[in-house]
Amino acid sequence: MTEFEWKQERIRNLMREKNLDALWLQRVSSVSWATCGAAPYINTATTTGAVSLLITPTARYAITNNIEAVRLQTEEQLAEQGWEFRTAVWHAANPAIAELTRGLKLGSDFPVAGATDLTNELARLRANLTPEEGARACALGGLCAEAMTDALRAVRPGQTEFEIAAILGQHAQARGAQPIVNLIATDERIFQYRHPLPTAKQLERYAMLVLCGRKWGLVCSITRLVHFGKLPDDVRHKMHACAQIDATFHAATRPGEKLSAVFQRAVDAYAATGFADEWHLHHQGGATGYEPREYLGTPTANDVVAENQIYAWNPSITGVKSEDTLLVGATGNTVITATPSLPTFAVTVNGQTIQRPAIWEV
Repeated sequence: MTEFEWKQERIRNLMREKNLDALWLQRVSSVSWATCGAAPYINTATTTGAVSLLITPTARYAITNNIEAVRLQTEEQLAEQGWEFRTAVWHAANPAIAELTRGLKLGSDFPVAGATDLTNELARLRANLTPEEGARACALGGLCAEAMTDALRAVRPGQTEFEIAAILGQHAQARGAQPIVNLIATDERIFQYRHPLPTAKQLERYAMLVLCGRKWGLVCSITRLVHFGKLPDDVRHKMHACAQIDATFHAATRPGEKLSAVFQRAVDAYAATGFADEWHLHHQGGATGYEPREYLGTPTANDVVAENQIYAWNPSITGVKSEDTLLVGATGNTVITATPSLPTFAVTVNGQTIQRPAIWEV
């Protein structure tokens, strides 16, 4: 069974399970997933794309306008996959969904009046990668790691956060990885904000670079920090603690483990390192795939870790953060955004030594 056939089977299984006659996919992430990596967007910031997909038990349709149809049919290979195009001129509404779903029980990956909302179910399907997707994720992780390494080496005091964001974005985009999240903080802003949009502030000594890169619809996440001059002892201590917590996440994220149990081990690590309350200040990450996080780890998460999923955990303590994307394997995990030329901590968890990022001191 090909990757495309596997996905079509999972979609129709979900439809049967929910007693639905049709499924309408509008999210960029869902369309990329269902088409094995097509780019269905024009505006990269939108949740829904320039094409939506409708699947019934006997047919599959691509609904778009005359501007996008040719590119989607040829470059994105939707015609080769057998999608039947229902195209309207750009200045008129497309009646295809109303016509094709009249009288049918409809499900959707987006809240739609009269349709069953399958947002959560589709996120779980997207998070369970095929071997082909796992290989693409590994390739993407390598591109993001290269982009981050080159960007970090180009950072200099006096640059604005806007300039640093441009450097990171350029290195990612040059490798074909869209920087759909590009966060930069310098100096005191690292201590103030967990999601620091870049500003005109100039770097003095300390910078944090955060990247979520997208290619083939998949997303990998990575954070690195650089400090010019001697690192203050309290920041070094926090980063070492953060690495211990991150390594705990990595060691616990194994097939068959309940996500709430993985999360609790990390919460315990926060307490053991002396930072018991810091996990309340920011989400800790979770399963990724075609969204930066398909779903989060929480104290009550019922999801179970599966082989060939990818996870991006991002524990943080005020002023520091540790983040990579890992692929869950049958015998062990692989950090697919590893940056071997940058400094790391060797952290031991339950007898297992795990390398986690340290702050690069220049």
